Amino acid sequence: MRQLVVLIVVIITNTAIAQNTFEWDGIYQLKLSDFQSTTTQIGGTNIYSLSTGSTIDFLFYMSNAEFMFTKNFNSKVTCSYNRNIVTLVAPDSSTAFDLLCFARYDFDLSELYARKLRKKLMEEKGTFSDVTFFKPVYEDIQQQFSERRTIALKITDLGRNKEQLMELHTQVLSEIEQLADFCKTCKASKKKK
Repeated sequence: MRQLVVLIVVIITNTAIAQNTFEWDGIYQLKLSDFQSTTTQIGGTNIYSLSTGSTIDFLFYMSNAEFMFTKNFNSKVTCSYNRNIVTLVAPDSSTAFDLLCFARYDFDLSELYARKLRKKLMEEKGTFSDVTFFKPVYEDIQQQFSERRTIALKITDLGRNKEQLMELHTQVLSEIEQLADFCKTCKASKKKK
């Protein structure tokens, strides 16, 4: 009986966590209600800050034979958002909306670099590649992503420069479209692009 109770608690906990994490789909737009950390605060402060919950993960499990013949890792790279870990602090609702717009940009930027990772993995994976081939690829993409995010933070003042942010966001959405073959569910051509 005790094991059954523990199992039920684990299932409920995993379900609750899964409901607060979702993958990028190109349709859903982040809302202020997605900032569910207990440290989120709008009003009653004179500072503003943002901690985004966008992540790019690369996970796979396959046999050696399957790995040898796999070129398309699209489904193994995930861009997701975790509502429980994001924090937004703003002195007023106007600043909160600016930060929200930056978080939307950041989530789309994460998907762009997830697609770049998927593309690079396909280009770099050879038939006899070792399983460690992805490490330098992943690190390079993460570095590029971090640099681009930091530049955007600076030139948009964390989203408060609306015109600059809109320009950057439009550019990211265009680049995502150019990498349409590298969405998570896409079956990109095995030809190198």
